[in-house]
Amino acid sequence: MVTDAEIKAKVSPFAMREGEIKKFAGKDGFVSINQIISRINNGQITDVHFKILELINKFEFMTSRQIFQMLKIENVDIDTQDRVNTKLEQMVKLKMLTRYFFESEEGQGIFRIYCMEKMGKYLLNSKEVECKWQPTDNTKPIEMFKKRLAGNQVIIAYLEKVGLAKDYAPKPTLNAKMMGKKFKVTGGCVKLERDKKELDFLFEVVRREEDWQNKLVDKMRLYQDFYDNFVPMDGGFPQKPLIIFVCEDDKHMAETFKTVVVNKVEIKDMPLYFTTDLKQISEKLGKTLVKFVLDKETKKYKIENPDIAILN
Repeated sequence: MVTDAEIKAKVSPFAMREGEIKKFAGKDGFVSINQIISRINNGQITDVHFKILELINKFEFMTSRQIFQMLKIENVDIDTQDRVNTKLEQMVKLKMLTRYFFESEEGQGIFRIYCMEKMGKYLLNSKEVECKWQPTDNTKPIEMFKKRLAGNQVIIAYLEKVGLAKDYAPKPTLNAKMMGKKFKVTGGCVKLERDKKELDFLFEVVRREEDWQNKLVDKMRLYQDFYDNFVPMDGGFPQKPLIIFVCEDDKHMAETFKTVVVNKVEIKDMPLYFTTDLKQISEKLGKTLVKFVLDKETKKYKIENPDIAILN
């Protein structure tokens, strides 16, 4: 597996690209459940395959690298990326999983995205694991795939690099009480704990999709409702979680902040933190967050790195 230190990308692979399309890279044809049961009985389908199914059921969309990283985080006995890729190929052929890739004028994407397939759902249900997947889930637009993949990357970075990371949730749901709406945090959340004190981070992934500024304003109104009417244990949080916007690049952070301020959808008494996809490959995450602070003399905003000790 390519380590974070070896990644030399200047543009996030999860950034939106003009004219990009999602292309099927799975397998057509029919596979019977009896074929899979036979593979299980003769030991070709093992607990590792089921663990991969559980991860994709939890995250919805994952790259093979993200799958390998999560297997290592959860102490599954598998030593190389190649072994994971072999198992993924088996699972695609048996229609336990399917996969896609992105293609644009720049060429094909370098990674494949793995999703649930019908046989995978049947097998999880047989283990009494709840799986709400339905075929239309795999038809979601590119921006939803990329938000999920960028959110995965942030969660994995915190689990790997922040020793106080205790728990995570890829798709937490919050309640905007006054508006009567429930909504999902696009990038998930991570819980950190030190000296029995908890700190929760929400990751809201923002992409340059069509009409993204107006969509962001609508989402921020939901967040305003959630935070303004927060009481302990709303969304499962004992106190207000910090919110971090995960943007495509540094310029996008400024664009996102400007959209929030111009449309007056800031969150009262809550700092807004920003980061980018590529900042997650840093060895330490303590300096990867930024906030925009108004300079009283120049009346212009400047960037600062907040000191959040728990990240160090």
